[in-house]
Amino acid sequence: MALKLIQRFPQLWQFGIQRYPPVGPVCPTRLLSTSSAGQQVCVPCLCTSAGGCIRSRDCRRFQPDCERRTLTTTIIREPCFVASSSVGLHRDSGPRFRLTQLHRPTAAEEQVFQQRLKSCSSSRQVFALLRSVGIMCDTMAAAALHRVADLEQVGNSLRDPTVLEKDTIIALCFQLEQESKRLTDAGLVSALLACTRLFLDPWSTLMVRLVSESQERLDRGQMTVGQLCTLGQAMLAIDGPECVMLEQVMEQIQKQKPAQWSLVDLIAVYRLLQGGVVQDRKYQDLLNAMHTHAVTVTTRMDPAAVSGVLGALVILHQTQAMPLVISLCKQAVRHVRLFTDDELTVVLGALMHFGHSDHYFVEAMERYVPTMAFTSHPETVTKVIQFFGRRNILSPPVCDAIAESFVYRADDYNTSQVARQIMALGKLGYLPPNASQLFRKVEAILHSRFTHFQPRTMLSLLHSCTLVERFPVNFVSKVFSSYFLQQLQEQGKGMDQITLAQLTQLYMTLKLECPFYQGPKLLSKYHIKSFLIPGRSLETPVDVQLYNSVKSGLEKFLGGRSYFGSKVLTPYCYTLDVEIKLDEKGYVLPASYNDEVHKRIALCIDGQKRFTSNKRQLLGKEAIKQRHLRLLGYEVVQIPFYEFEKLQNNNSVVEYLHRKIFPQTYRLSW
Repeated sequence: MALKLIQRFPQLWQFGIQRYPPVGPVCPTRLLSTSSAGQQVCVPCLCTSAGGCIRSRDCRRFQPDCERRTLTTTIIREPCFVASSSVGLHRDSGPRFRLTQLHRPTAAEEQVFQQRLKSCSSSRQVFALLRSVGIMCDTMAAAALHRVADLEQVGNSLRDPTVLEKDTIIALCFQLEQESKRLTDAGLVSALLACTRLFLDPWSTLMVRLVSESQERLDRGQMTVGQLCTLGQAMLAIDGPECVMLEQVMEQIQKQKPAQWSLVDLIAVYRLLQGGVVQDRKYQDLLNAMHTHAVTVTTRMDPAAVSGVLGALVILHQTQAMPLVISLCKQAVRHVRLFTDDELTVVLGALMHFGHSDHYFVEAMERYVPTMAFTSHPETVTKVIQFFGRRNILSPPVCDAIAESFVYRADDYNTSQVARQIMALGKLGYLPPNASQLFRKVEAILHSRFTHFQPRTMLSLLHSCTLVERFPVNFVSKVFSSYFLQQLQEQGKGMDQITLAQLTQLYMTLKLECPFYQGPKLLSKYHIKSFLIPGRSLETPVDVQLYNSVKSGLEKFLGGRSYFGSKVLTPYCYTLDVEIKLDEKGYVLPASYNDEVHKRIALCIDGQKRFTSNKRQLLGKEAIKQRHLRLLGYEVVQIPFYEFEKLQNNNSVVEYLHRKIFPQTYRLSW
């Protein structure tokens, strides 16, 4: 079990944490101990299992041996202990706090300590706080270790590994080890979890004793849900999801009814499950019961809880929990201004994942975004505009604020964040007031960081620019180069359909809208025949119900089904909802005629999905389609859903189609 953690975190060896087998019984009478170099150390130069030496200020013996501390040295019990079983250190050893279980600090004292601990912005401040405290309980000690982990943990390592060699940490770990039998359940499991977050050697005596004691407490079956979750997280870090002890934790959690859990316990179980415990829909019955209970308590959730549950639902793939997602979104409206950047990022990502948005949430974001666009984390700002783009919500206050901040903050964004912000604007087909400044900044980024972009990210960025009539002529020659095209291809699979479609439309845009372009051409083997492809497409399929209504009206208006074509694929990759052909005199020709066609009318039957969800503005991909059709010689007639839905009867439909298709003639038949 412990070996797996060592293999998982090789950085433990980088700062002197070495593996030793568990030590034997403590010898209370030993006055001298042997250091790792085989030298004797006096009692004042006490070596603890928490690592290194805690030396007397007056002692100078064997100091070179004490410079490299480990967390797994032999345990030596100091000869003098307090009768109350509190652990005391040598009076000249530096840190002078005591860990006590008989005379615990009051709740008020512990609360003040927690507040002071939370205000610490560095490990040095945490150590200073510990040195200023005379007596502390086990939960306070564990909280201090957690705070050090909060400040030092970066990914799977510590920012400053030498923090574990500080006397304060060594003394604290020593006392936790010696008092492991007397620790409360809460203090025990919290200390164990804190040690895993600090990447302590699982073979160290401290870790072995804490795990062993936790197993004994677990076997008694008296731990609360919150304590079980803390223990489960610790064992998940040590031994992974296959840990036998973790299975025992989950068995005890399942025996309890989620409907009786407190909100804190509910959040703790969600956090444990999302850590990797759930595999192959395991514990789904437990999750369903938790979702049902969570819906009833969402109104009491704070920002961290809302964000935590939404994040867990995403990781656990709980697509069936939409009632809970909707309830959490409503609660999120109250907390929009209170979310941290990380929390808001998780909330927005979850809402995109589940495809949900709330009118009141959008309004709250519109009020909040202008105040945070210049100061929030780049990923949070990017997630905001990405959310509006993904949900097809056109919000000028949000888009304008983020576009303005982009001009000033673009250098802080990575290539993915730059691309995602421009892609959102392109999808919405929206140009902010500062469009000229915005795209000058984009051009500057492309000049300086072109090679930093992933090939597909670069293609999507350039394609998005064309959707809002900004043409990246200076960079297309690089995209159409054989080297770049080769990079676009997946290993052994070639390019996917959407990539080919973007390349084709990008090239078509240059030919139609930038006739002065003289750069490389896109080879025919990269051309696609239709932009209307399954899944993600450069065209939105026609709304079937709206199409059938328009088709019935056209049959009556034109005198038969043979006088118009439906879903016609053009040589230019676009699919026409309806095509009407006219001869030189303006008479309608049968759809099957290909000779003597003087004019072609393309009817765009635009349902709700072709517009932004909150405004009557075409999405970028629909706007470029109609723009290209006009440049290709088609007369484009738009039949938007919001106009057609107002028509009351068949006569009004025929009159409407007459006005739209033949506005210059007054004949209804010919």
